[in-house]
Amino acid sequence: MSFVKKSVIQVSILSFLLFIIVFSSCRKDEDFIEDPSAKLAFSTDSLLFDTVFTTLGSVTKQIKIYNRNDKSIRIKSIRLANGINSMFRINVDGIPDYQFSNVEIAANDSMYIFVKVTVNPNNQNNPLIVTDSIVFESNANIQDVKLIAWGQDAYYHVPNKKLTFTDGSFITYSFAGCKTPWATDKPHVVFGLCVVDSDSTLIIPEGCKIHMAPDAILWVLDKASLKINGSLNNKVKIQGCRNDQHYKDLPGQWGKIWLSRASVNNEINFAVIRNGSIGIQIDTNVNANPTLKLENTIIENMSVAGIFAQGAKLKVVNSVISNCGQYAVVLSIGGNYEFYHTTIGNYWDYNFRQTPSLVLNNYYKYKENGIEKISLRPLEKAFFGNCIIYGNYEKEIGLDKNTNATFNFEFDHCLLKTELNTSNTVNYKSCLVNQNPLFKNTDLNDLHLMDNSPAKFSGNSSFGMLFPVDLDGVTRSGNPSIGAYEYVVSSSK
Repeated sequence: MSFVKKSVIQVSILSFLLFIIVFSSCRKDEDFIEDPSAKLAFSTDSLLFDTVFTTLGSVTKQIKIYNRNDKSIRIKSIRLANGINSMFRINVDGIPDYQFSNVEIAANDSMYIFVKVTVNPNNQNNPLIVTDSIVFESNANIQDVKLIAWGQDAYYHVPNKKLTFTDGSFITYSFAGCKTPWATDKPHVVFGLCVVDSDSTLIIPEGCKIHMAPDAILWVLDKASLKINGSLNNKVKIQGCRNDQHYKDLPGQWGKIWLSRASVNNEINFAVIRNGSIGIQIDTNVNANPTLKLENTIIENMSVAGIFAQGAKLKVVNSVISNCGQYAVVLSIGGNYEFYHTTIGNYWDYNFRQTPSLVLNNYYKYKENGIEKISLRPLEKAFFGNCIIYGNYEKEIGLDKNTNATFNFEFDHCLLKTELNTSNTVNYKSCLVNQNPLFKNTDLNDLHLMDNSPAKFSGNSSFGMLFPVDLDGVTRSGNPSIGAYEYVVSSSK
């Protein structure tokens, strides 16, 4: 083939390819609608974030953008109105930034934008509103989606110390700071292990709000004390860090309050403890006084247990333990326990619970040189007066007894759900068995009594006289109701 002929063919091929490219480019431009009447649509016109703590960040939320046209739309600009100074962050196509250019959405298609927010410290005590908007510019149209968050400064308890063990392993922790009571002008946010040191007392006054980060633990060491001093109208509140709707009642968001075996004179009064793994863990008591006095307190939405006691000495009055994933109350490895006017109402519905709400136990198993052994620990006393133990499992009381050790328990004027034989009047005195207590609303953990509840005015009057005011501050009558709440005629609660 001659050189001229080759050149002609090459030029022809090149011209053809250029034609295809130009034609394709023209077709591509033609496929994008440019009519100003062609606007974007959004899954919402505003995105709301609940309380978001300083520097902690929020959950990620999303907005869906729709192109409802028969041609593609090229979005000239997607940007945060406050630009680089915004406390919000947006993510488009997996890329986080403040602004994006020439983003395309195919005909009759959609895309997601993900949004997070971080509120910067401002050293102000009052809540503030953080606002911004995502601005979309396309086809000479300016559209936006509002972003709104409530932020608040807080006291942060972050691990800043390290304890190294002989094997090289270590833990990090912070000291709770016990020289003065915790301040109440701002919330407290606890990360990791927060320790009440030996020979110290942590005082948490009324109105204090404590938010526990994931896996956070408040640990009271030997010879240390915890005093939570809430009041009827100004309770201490301990819960997770997230207030977004999804997290409002979600269990398992933080670790536990942990009272060591030789901690002393712990007292919790008028507190609400919720949304953790274990509400309170109480280890073996080595003191004459109770490891813990728990009064007028609500423990709810725990993924494992509300109270987990191991050979402890515990007194509980006017309290509610509800909605726990495995057990509401575990009294294990013996111990000495008293419960008066307490409601254990376990209607856990996150998954299928197959464990009783209340467990009593007087031993533990361990291995020595590969051989399993049993250590006996006497259950000196487990007394329940005017208490309710009920829930959505047919076996709400578990007696894990070793006959070679003391196992003393008594239910006096209690309402119980159980398959156990309750005919023994030594252990069961004037109890109502398998009668629905008719709580107001178990879905909302409202365990006040309805008008026709069998627990109404069915308690032992002597216990009512010992504790004449209920969890709500209502005076008990001569014949008190069973449980933490006294029945009130025509109560709106």
